[in-house]
Amino acid sequence: MNYLSFSDDLKHISAELVPKSSPVKRFLLVLIGVWVLLYSSFTLFNPPLLDDADSVHAEVAREMLVRHDYVTLYANGIRYLEKAPLLYWSMAGSFKLFGVSDSAARFPLAVFTLLLVLAVFVFGRRLFADAAAGFYASLILLTSFGVFIFTRILIPDAIVCLWTTVAVAFFWFSLREGLRRAGPSLVTALGFAAACALNVLTKGLIGIVFPAAIVLVFLAVTRNLRHLKRWHPVAGFCFFLLIAAPWHILAGLHNPTQGLPAGFWHPGSPTVGNVHGFFWFYFVNEHLLRYLNQRIPRDYDTVPLMLFWGLVLVWLMPWCAFLFKALSSVPWRLAARRRALTRQQQALTLLAIWALVPLIFFSFSTRQEYYVLPSLPPLALLIGAWLAQDERAVPPARSGRTIAWVLLVLGIAGAGVAAGLALRSGKAAPGADLASVLSQNPSDYALSFGHFLDLSTRAMSFFHGPLLDTAAALLVGVIGNLFYRLRGNARTANFFLAGMAGTFLIAAHIALKTFSPVLSSQTLAMAIHRDIDPQDILAIDGEYEAGSTLGFYLKRPVRILNGHSSNLWYGSFFSDAPKIFDDTANFQQLWTGPERVFLWTETDHVPALPGETYVIASRGGKEILSNQPNQSGASF
Repeated sequence: MNYLSFSDDLKHISAELVPKSSPVKRFLLVLIGVWVLLYSSFTLFNPPLLDDADSVHAEVAREMLVRHDYVTLYANGIRYLEKAPLLYWSMAGSFKLFGVSDSAARFPLAVFTLLLVLAVFVFGRRLFADAAAGFYASLILLTSFGVFIFTRILIPDAIVCLWTTVAVAFFWFSLREGLRRAGPSLVTALGFAAACALNVLTKGLIGIVFPAAIVLVFLAVTRNLRHLKRWHPVAGFCFFLLIAAPWHILAGLHNPTQGLPAGFWHPGSPTVGNVHGFFWFYFVNEHLLRYLNQRIPRDYDTVPLMLFWGLVLVWLMPWCAFLFKALSSVPWRLAARRRALTRQQQALTLLAIWALVPLIFFSFSTRQEYYVLPSLPPLALLIGAWLAQDERAVPPARSGRTIAWVLLVLGIAGAGVAAGLALRSGKAAPGADLASVLSQNPSDYALSFGHFLDLSTRAMSFFHGPLLDTAAALLVGVIGNLFYRLRGNARTANFFLAGMAGTFLIAAHIALKTFSPVLSSQTLAMAIHRDIDPQDILAIDGEYEAGSTLGFYLKRPVRILNGHSSNLWYGSFFSDAPKIFDDTANFQQLWTGPERVFLWTETDHVPALPGETYVIASRGGKEILSNQPNQSGASF
């Protein structure tokens, strides 16, 4: 290896990435300011963590810190082998620095979001040789509904967007270097490999599948597959393994072959005696079988295909209004015919391929709403490039004004609906429980936002303020956008849209806080945390995920009544798994025993319990029951 050449390449790329001009610095200040407002201020501290993935993932990080085990993940004392570790490592580090809290759990994801925004800004600036294009793309991501709402939950998909962006950026840099006689540098090959490895440690094999597919399809379309031979493939692959392989190897060694019960697949399938512990469960069950919709246990649902594609528009609101115009600039026909493309056309083609790869990949598998996220950065870059071009157009393009008129009509309609709901429903009575006016759709709860389908017209009274804020934001945003576009000031018009989007996100956050008693059991945990003793028994009626906030906020394991399934199912068969799963007969013995028992249950599905039963706390359609009275002696 020529170390002098490697150093020169590194300095060259660093100089290209570091902003120097004052407009770039102003753009960065605006982006950081918006990030602080939306991602790193009040949104870190409320609402409380939600049941299911939010608090389960925080609990995994907390137990990682308590156990000092950074290889095998645990939830509720049971091996939790289905996830890659990077998100949990980052949260455990945050807990170590700031203590265990809601804000500490959310802080790493906020930082990763900032890194994503900066990566998109730098890449957009280089890709189109235009700082404004990078700025608009980053602003779109910061104020888009999809990135914001899916960073309110502790899931790693925004981090996947970051590493995929970095990987594609290094690939693009290598293409530009490939035009030189010396060819692409080792720096870009190692950078791509490192980004893919970190992506694998974030979300599993899609961390390498997505970048590799984007690169291969693009090189095939542009008839440049020979680029791979020149791009230091051996060094890049070895560097990838150096980063990605150690944790997987250690996890396999720490979680060996386990005997599972006969017929643990599904009725009619062959029985399985022994399987390879971590390697089978992580790679076969959680990757292959999940993709084929045969994961064990099958405790999830899938978004309909047309809705899945349509969610692209929802998650990019309001910037999706410019999406079709931006997509029209992609040289689809030239690429299909494999005609020679200019640099600008290559950039647009790369972004289009990048956006399509995740969407097409998940079109043939099970789908959740947030699986769309990896397609948002390239779409934001396409829209950002169009907005930057439109801003400089003299005279202003008619399409910008046409879109502004469309947004005006849609915005006024949306404002009318929001204001109408707010005024018709009025304000909820102080102390009222939102759960009492919700419908029940349990068949939809396997989806990320299934509970929001329970909202009824009566329930809108609880969202009086956010609805009025949304109506005002829509009116001001679309009117200001149209006014300034008609005056030829596209930048101010775009800032009105950004302000509208930011205000809507704040209103959505307030609405999520209002909805949180239904989605979180934190209130119930706080109601008993002073009275519950170490020897007392705490149990959840149903799956662990239904009341998982209890374990996180009370910092103790919980027993599970009639819920031997879902994410704790596989790990419960390891020999060191605590015996925490109870059937009805076993739990009834605990209930009539000398120990005090606290039971979390849904208010409408209270199990049959022998003897006296006391209501300790009730909120959000859930309650805590006990076999012994509290200080007030309230009886059920």
